[in-house]
Amino acid sequence: MRVVAASALLLLALGACGVRTPLEPPPGEALPVQAETATRPASSEELLEPPPITRPARVDELITRSEEREEDRFDLPPQ
Repeated sequence: MRVVAASALLLLALGACGVRTPLEPPPGEALPVQAETATRPASSEELLEPPPITRPARVDELITRSEEREEDRFDLPPQ
């Protein structure tokens, strides 16, 4: 029991010692090239933020009532 408590305490202590400084590229390396249309280089936080297309908004709205479909002039029967 003491071993489990000691290992849990050790894991908690290791998890709490994260780096709190801004991210920087490794020595000798540079940030990615600035886009031609950008007015300034992107910061490390901006580079780590995923674009909105990677997290599309989900629509889980169920159909609550039937609606008549509009007539589609291109919906032709097979020939």
